[in-house]
Amino acid sequence: MRLFGIRDYRHLFGAQVIALFGTGLTTVALGLLAYDLAGPRAGAVLSTALTIKMVMYVAIAPLAAAYVDRLPRRTFLFLLDAIRGAVVLALPLVTEVWHIYLLIGLLQAASAAFTPTFQAVIPDIVTDEADYTRALSASQVASTMESLLSPVLAAVALTFLSFDRLFLGTSAGFLLSAALVLSTRIPEARPSGHTRAWDKAAAGIRTFLVTPRLRGVMALNLVVAAAGSIVVVNTVNHVRDGLGGTQSDVAWMLAASGTGTLLTALALPRVLDRVPARTVMTTGAGVLAGSTIAAVTLTATGLLTWTGTAIVWGVIGVGMALVITPTGKVLRASVARNAIPEAFAAQFSLSHLAWLITYPVAGWLGTTAGFALAWSVLAGLAGTGAIGALLLWPRHDGRGTPTGVAAPARHTPRTDRSTLAKAA
Repeated sequence: MRLFGIRDYRHLFGAQVIALFGTGLTTVALGLLAYDLAGPRAGAVLSTALTIKMVMYVAIAPLAAAYVDRLPRRTFLFLLDAIRGAVVLALPLVTEVWHIYLLIGLLQAASAAFTPTFQAVIPDIVTDEADYTRALSASQVASTMESLLSPVLAAVALTFLSFDRLFLGTSAGFLLSAALVLSTRIPEARPSGHTRAWDKAAAGIRTFLVTPRLRGVMALNLVVAAAGSIVVVNTVNHVRDGLGGTQSDVAWMLAASGTGTLLTALALPRVLDRVPARTVMTTGAGVLAGSTIAAVTLTATGLLTWTGTAIVWGVIGVGMALVITPTGKVLRASVARNAIPEAFAAQFSLSHLAWLITYPVAGWLGTTAGFALAWSVLAGLAGTGAIGALLLWPRHDGRGTPTGVAAPARHTPRTDRSTLAKAA
């Protein structure tokens, strides 16, 4: 509660939450729009749109993180929200598939720039070390909550409205987020220690490449993306065509996965006080690999019914929470405090790079060759990532302590990043 007593953080966090829910509702509505325009090929259309999203995130997020200390950040965040609101407002008007691709490219370019800018602002508003850690955790919890509540809200709304009305509500949400940004007093950015923008953009990625535990995180990103793509891309066609469900049923099935994510995320903080993050995250990888295999087996045998789908989707949600929730703790334990924004920006890009690989498999291969083959490939990628994480992330770091419970970064604020990387 002390954290939310900080007015500027409270307003900025509210803007982030509203924008997250706007993005979540847009994702649900976009899947239904793709089905409306393309029918059985909706998976291919949706995966193309989401692939465009990932390209924007991978390419733009590091550049935004690099140049954010050279921009008027409040104005920049406001403009990004305004752009997103205008683009979403135009989505219900599209009549061709290529219109979706064009508008999604613009929408996700703005979203890719918003997240690293938001993350860079937090330490300038929340100056206390403990509160800063809580702020990072609150941001992660907000993302988890969105994964559950967006589909639920969409399901309720679709009971009374057509899906195109969701875009109108989402647009209003982005404009409200923009208003909250304007009400926030955001100080000017402090100059980065890097003289060239590209050095700053690449610094976080270099840290991932030289730090064993972070190399393990990169492998885990692939596991999450492989299993998550089944849910995000294929739910609409599986529910509408395979199970004969309605628009609302699509949203409720997405909510099944989100429920698994949320319940697990709520239980994890106490678990992480006793169990190393590595153990929790690699267990999550095993759960995700197993759930993709279950999805392949059930769909190949024709047994992926309503109940079976809800169970598998819920287990995927559990596995995703086991991997994603401790990630912030691992990042903070691996870098010095002044490098935390760069590390989070690098994770943002690298995690979306994994989705860039898996979205086309789920959508394009799923449409042309069927779910059984596409999900088999995704199961193979999930298994590869899980094994890679075990091999790349040593059970103990250089100090002989479990890597998952390494000392927090605030205990070593002036430690050089390369020293920490070698220790890991």
